[in-house]
Amino acid sequence: MRRIACIDGRLHAPEDAKVSVYDRGFLYGDSVFETIRTYGGRPFALDEHVRRLERSAAQVAIPMPIDPPAFAAEIERALAAAANPESYVRATLTRGSGPPGLDPRLATHPLRVILVEPLKLLPAAMYRDGVSVITHRTERACDAAHGAKVGNYLASVLAIRKACDVGAHEALILNTAGQIVEGTTSNVFVVQGRTLITPPEEAGILAGITRAHILAIAGEAGLSVALRPLVPEDVHTADEVFLSSSLREILPVVVVDGAPIGSGKPGAHTQALHLAFRRHVGMGDAKAPWEG
Repeated sequence: MRRIACIDGRLHAPEDAKVSVYDRGFLYGDSVFETIRTYGGRPFALDEHVRRLERSAAQVAIPMPIDPPAFAAEIERALAAAANPESYVRATLTRGSGPPGLDPRLATHPLRVILVEPLKLLPAAMYRDGVSVITHRTERACDAAHGAKVGNYLASVLAIRKACDVGAHEALILNTAGQIVEGTTSNVFVVQGRTLITPPEEAGILAGITRAHILAIAGEAGLSVALRPLVPEDVHTADEVFLSSSLREILPVVVVDGAPIGSGKPGAHTQALHLAFRRHVGMGDAKAPWEG
């Protein structure tokens, strides 16, 4: 199992990978990024992730130093160098280095960093028994760049700290209007009857790649789709709740703010949708995640 760092196209062992202390990603969180995982050793939805990285960069006015196909090729080369059975990738683009100061013109050469890590899956018990979450009101740095996946995650770090303090797995972010928009590193879904509900992009969410694929295959699990804002009552009274992300896929939520959801166990629709997603990504012959 190997870890690889690729910096501006050059491969490094982790202990040899270095970035300037004057890099604006370090100084100000002035960066965008993507997280990608592999299935059968191949990066899932790679082009979609790289195109979203390009859109994020455009929203915060960081020029792409290479075009998306070349960026995707670098990711594939780093994955091949690591040669893990399964990996996940953190691909980051910063505005680059320059003298301290907020003026973005102080940096002229964007820096790209691709980290490849061996994939470590969540314990099967989390999928079998579900997880607990809390709701947390905060203002996020990305609200100033709606839809961009930016590197400044301080609000999410503090929200996760709150969740960890009470033994919860994730925090669901409430915006200033009191609506649940997403988790700190996940999208949130509720199931009412046979309807799958998740906030629309206009609510201020980061539209996850996994989220898009789940919405596309919801019918395979017998679910219709509704995109509308969620408030805490929608979650507390839902039949089922789950989170989605590239690494977690579909993770059932059974407790919100200390109160059980539905039966207090992962729901049948959530599990059916997870199996449909596994077939969708080419893992239909693998064990269900809750089987280990």
